[in-house]
Amino acid sequence: MPRGSAFESPPSGLIRPALTTRGPPLICRSLMLFLALTLAAHADARGSGEQDSSYATSTGPSGADGSTAGPGRYTFGWPLGDDPRQAPRGGSSRGAPVTPDPDRSIWAGLAAPATTAKERDRRAILALAGEFRVTFDFLETVTYLPGAERARPYQSWATEYVSVIDEQADFISLQHVMVMRFIDEDGSIRGPFVQKHWRQDWHYQAHQTLAFEGDGRWQVLPSEDAEGTWTQTVHQVDDTPRYSATGRWTHRGDYSAWEAERAWRPLPRREQSVRDDYDVMASRHRVSITPDGWVHEQDNLKAVLDDSGRLDADTPYLAREQGLARYQRIVDQDFSAGYAYWEETEGYWALVREWWQSLLARKESFRLLPSVDGQPLFMPLFEGAARAADDPDFDAQAMNDFVSDTLDRYIEAP
Repeated sequence: MPRGSAFESPPSGLIRPALTTRGPPLICRSLMLFLALTLAAHADARGSGEQDSSYATSTGPSGADGSTAGPGRYTFGWPLGDDPRQAPRGGSSRGAPVTPDPDRSIWAGLAAPATTAKERDRRAILALAGEFRVTFDFLETVTYLPGAERARPYQSWATEYVSVIDEQADFISLQHVMVMRFIDEDGSIRGPFVQKHWRQDWHYQAHQTLAFEGDGRWQVLPSEDAEGTWTQTVHQVDDTPRYSATGRWTHRGDYSAWEAERAWRPLPRREQSVRDDYDVMASRHRVSITPDGWVHEQDNLKAVLDDSGRLDADTPYLAREQGLARYQRIVDQDFSAGYAYWEETEGYWALVREWWQSLLARKESFRLLPSVDGQPLFMPLFEGAARAADDPDFDAQAMNDFVSDTLDRYIEAP
């Protein structure tokens, strides 16, 4: 059983952002509409042959020269030929044009002299913040069962900003917020649509590990051999844990990259909506800083567990998948709707984070339920965020009670 990877609550003294209770209703309506669009895109059928045979699925936002952010075909792995069952699934929308940022000063600054290795690590982590267009590509490169059909590749895109919401000596928290604009068939642009996206917390020499064990079960464990390491703990759109991985930054000249040990994680939503034949994803991660942004590479094993929660003795893995997320800095893009949304809801989401910090401080293990009364957790939590932005009577105490009552219903003993 993998031991998981390091995790700990942010250090004491976390400053809660200023609480505001008024907000533009349009932002919250855009949030819920875009969430629905995102889930619909993730729900494409897997390998059914019902898709159009076109390979141009997710073009994303085009550049100023008309170039698109995402390829229509894959350039590595098994040849896909003309089989429509292997056409990439995922987002099928077109994004409004964006302008790449020509400035390379953030990347160049990483090679400047640093007093300690830790300080250079911190520079690299802070370089993950900014305004980006993003492409997401996932492809099964190896299958391990005779006669198994490879899953269709997955492609999607986003425009989002990444902001530093907490920075301390041994802890940095980065929040992603998507601000999307779509091109309709008639050429008109719709948007902006705003959605709180994922969050990444970075801990230096973390003292605890958060290990996923399958079936929604998580365990908090003492960390091992943490000296010089950084732990990236990634959280879903609703701030539930997605994965936690421990690794080290390497800096040589203008090369800066973080590579992590393999760790288990739940199935991502893009897989949950179409797969029920494996139980956990065992992933290794590499984050590399590039001249125009950064890249997140994943090596994912799709793992099967037996009744005891261990890797199945006969069929431990169904397939190996490669994932690539490219973050390219952009300029002259209006992200103001996203910044306004975060200003109006940051106090609410701070309460959600504090609830999780409290849980992990007092429980050694827990099980996160996939749904309660037919609702996944993100639904009531996003409804609460909309109230925080729109309802002046939804004050700090009401928010805290709502967050606690909601999250308590989704946690049980493992």
